Amino acid sequence: MPSPIASHLLRPGYREWLPPASLRHALACYWVAVVPADSEPRPANVLPDLCSDLIWQSGRGAFVAGPDTGPAPEMTPPGTVLVGARFRPGAGGPALGLPLASLRDQRIDIDAILPRLAGTLGPDLPPAQAVDAVTQLAARMVTERPPDRLVVHAGRLLAVGRTSVADLPATVCVSDRQLRRRFDEAVGYGPKVTERVLRFRRVIKDLTSSGETLDLARLAAEAGYADQAHLTRETTRLAGLPPRALARSLRPG
Repeated sequence: MPSPIASHLLRPGYREWLPPASLRHALACYWVAVVPADSEPRPANVLPDLCSDLIWQSGRGAFVAGPDTGPAPEMTPPGTVLVGARFRPGAGGPALGLPLASLRDQRIDIDAILPRLAGTLGPDLPPAQAVDAVTQLAARMVTERPPDRLVVHAGRLLAVGRTSVADLPATVCVSDRQLRRRFDEAVGYGPKVTERVLRFRRVIKDLTSSGETLDLARLAAEAGYADQAHLTRETTRLAGLPPRALARSLRPG
């Protein structure tokens, strides 16, 4: 029988919740999206966030969303239910037992890459059971195959500006080639792209909390871009929109 929390989550809308504390080093969140049956089909862009997701979709079954390097348009039919577990950077590759670079910018059905799991997350699974199945499976995956600790540490150094991409191999005491290989396997792309996406996510956070007035020059400087033009180029590449249009798309309603 599905847990009470599973049934509670299955109302129209999008919800996230935290995994148990012991899993938060590897799992960013669990989430559920329920598209109302009477809604109009509406495309949405999934933006790069360094993460990968194990997702179950009603009528489709399970698939893996690899790490994105640009906007990923998604069109979900009315009445669809999606249940996901989001792996933190450095955790997805080990948990799935696959080099994430092979899944970059892709959505791959699980029976094509992990056929042993397909039977547990079939397309006709009741949504409340899918919530339990996805959360339990993701927890088992990250427990049995934990994140690459060196990659996680290197990513944190980049996130807080403690080192540059050029100095990162020496900082974590591995060769440049080995570091790029381990990033490709665990994150899905190398340190340079990781740094770009980290910087872009800082912009997303600022734009989400900003009001109608945007000081783009200040935003560019605080996020670590060379100038406002650099900020505009990067948001256009990673989100498909310049900063002001991106800010409008992030506002509620």
